[in-house]
Amino acid sequence: MVARSEVMSGLLYGVRSGDWFTAGLGAVLVLALAWHYWQPGAGERLLVKRGGNVFLETSLARDRDVTVNGPLGVTRIEVRNHRARVISDPGPRQLCVREGWISRSGQAAICLPNQVSVEVVGKAGGYDSLSY
Repeated sequence: MVARSEVMSGLLYGVRSGDWFTAGLGAVLVLALAWHYWQPGAGERLLVKRGGNVFLETSLARDRDVTVNGPLGVTRIEVRNHRARVISDPGPRQLCVREGWISRSGQAAICLPNQVSVEVVGKAGGYDSLSY
């Protein structure tokens, strides 16, 4: 009967340091390529909707402040340095304000109580559970 330690040492006997290096390099390469290609593309335009209808579509390259009137009051949006954020919203939980800066294609800040949404769109959208 063969002891367990003999079997384990036999499995690793033919593996050399160069083999470990090649396997490690391959793993790093696979992880780097997955991270690079899984990232959504940079956003090009900002799409602001009010009540489900398009209120404004503008370029992210142009810095500006946008004011949108909703059922609860005014939502203020800031566009700076190819990114956008909701500065203020009359909603009680402030979830769209807490979203912070958005700049990648497919990212959005949605102010549900005030029926205002801000979405970054571009040539290539990001992956999500529907496009996967």
